[in-house]
Amino acid sequence: MNYDLIVIGGGPAGYVGAIRAAQLGKKVACVENDRAGGTCLNWGCIPTKALLKNAELYHTLTHRAEEFGLKIGSVEYDWSKVIGRSRGVSDKLNKGIEFLFKKNKVDYLKGTASIPAEGKVEVTAADGAKTTYEAANILIATGAKTRDMPGFPFNGTTVIGSKEAMTLEKQPKSIIVIGAGAIGIEFAYFFNAYGTKVTVVEMLPDVLPVEDTEVSKLLEKSLTKSGIRILTNTKVTGTSEDGKGVKVTVEGAANETLEADVCLVAIGVKPVLPGGIELKLTDRGWLQTDDKYQTSVKGIYGAGDIIGPPWLAHVASYEAVQCVEGIFAKHKPKKVTVFPGCTYCHPQVASIGLTERAAKEKGLKFKVGKFPYVASGKALAAAEPEGFVKILYGEPHGEIIGAHIVGSESTEMIAEIGLAMNLEATWDEIEATIHAHPTLSEMVKEATEVAKGHPIHV
Repeated sequence: MNYDLIVIGGGPAGYVGAIRAAQLGKKVACVENDRAGGTCLNWGCIPTKALLKNAELYHTLTHRAEEFGLKIGSVEYDWSKVIGRSRGVSDKLNKGIEFLFKKNKVDYLKGTASIPAEGKVEVTAADGAKTTYEAANILIATGAKTRDMPGFPFNGTTVIGSKEAMTLEKQPKSIIVIGAGAIGIEFAYFFNAYGTKVTVVEMLPDVLPVEDTEVSKLLEKSLTKSGIRILTNTKVTGTSEDGKGVKVTVEGAANETLEADVCLVAIGVKPVLPGGIELKLTDRGWLQTDDKYQTSVKGIYGAGDIIGPPWLAHVASYEAVQCVEGIFAKHKPKKVTVFPGCTYCHPQVASIGLTERAAKEKGLKFKVGKFPYVASGKALAAAEPEGFVKILYGEPHGEIIGAHIVGSESTEMIAEIGLAMNLEATWDEIEATIHAHPTLSEMVKEATEVAKGHPIHV
């Protein structure tokens, strides 16, 4: 069969790119060796949010009921149903992607793809049968998978990655999380909410190291207060497991050997490359692409996690659309420069643009507007006074160079700032925009007033 485009990978880059190409009138196939929707929908973004919602609700009922004037007796949970609800959400969305393929007339090919030569894709089905397809263009969107620690391989029971963490049949009594990025912190929050003893080990000075330092410090304080032991500035120097549990030796903030039922390794990801034709890679092993998302071989493109950081689903989808429209719609593709990042623990964290330390390193002149949740009527009414909104405005024009929010629903609030940055809005436009009261989002306006030097409510 001949196609205008074959997409390898059915995740946020792959299925979105395939559908967009089909909308442009092209004959398209998408190859996926697991489940439509990729890691994000099946083993990442979506099912983890279902787990985190469960955890937040359980924690509210068991620790905060009296605060809301509620009298609740013993609250119990069924671990299998907690996990089952998460899987059910993924199953529903997985079927939705398959429906979208049919709706847009995208051929959905199940199997493992390789690229034996330019313009050819070989698909190996589960039964070993091989079929070769021809394509004028190929988009590689094979993504990434959890990186393991040398000498400490995953076994699915005591040493696990994020995929296994969300499907554990039995809740561990104790867990060590190595890595305090978004994945590590989200799972630390989840397990801690249900009473698992959690220890987080991070070699860098702060949790969520990519975030603004003030945000990281507040989050660390909050998580520690909730019962999570956090060891930053701490290196792992030894590991072992005996089938029943794990031992992790650390040096730094603590010098000891930690013991737990399970160890979750969340130290990053590594690329999943298709076999076949040799393509140029970056020095870190990611697929190298040019400003049109084309690889070193003409007609073969790459988008999403496979081309390197940031490893975010919304970035992957954006890249795939830019790539496809560049191929078929005479559109000049854009590379990702400004994007939101979100962590869904409690309190939530969301950011976009430069951190304060990055702005200082660049020698930029800017003003900071910071407004606390505790001064927000809506936050107090919702019993969510923890956190702040922090916006960096460049001088002298007042353009937004970065924004950082830690607190309830921050992952929803960040969209306004992303739109403002895309429209090149300044602090004048933000301040002149009437924000509904009472809302959490009005803190964006309040923080802007702080930056401009005439705050009303602080």
